[in-house]
Amino acid sequence: MPYTLLIVDDSKLARMAATKALRALHPDWAQVEAGNGDEAIALAKEAAFDIAILDFNMPGRDGLQLAADLLRLCPTTPLAIVSANHQTEIVAKAEHIGAIFLPKPLNEQALGAFLKMAAGKLEKGQA
Repeated sequence: MPYTLLIVDDSKLARMAATKALRALHPDWAQVEAGNGDEAIALAKEAAFDIAILDFNMPGRDGLQLAADLLRLCPTTPLAIVSANHQTEIVAKAEHIGAIFLPKPLNEQALGAFLKMAAGKLEKGQA
């Protein structure tokens, strides 16, 4: 089943890389993009998406704050926090709010594993 992935990163290059990986993994899936948390919240209120990957380090609200806000709006959305900062505290906070932590630079293998898990949860209605 095709899904829509929300990609949130203040780096256009990072969004392009995530889109390229998504196209290689799931060419039938769609994506929507936001450059910051405010744009992502606005999108969440007007456009449907099924899964989200969020950069941790962004101006304004960081990925953890954004994840919590998105989960309040869309509680069943599988989320991943993406960051080059692999500190145990950040990984633990991501897990605590129900998000998966993915290391940056995001590679196709890590994204693929997350998307497979997320799609499985959505298909079982367990997200």
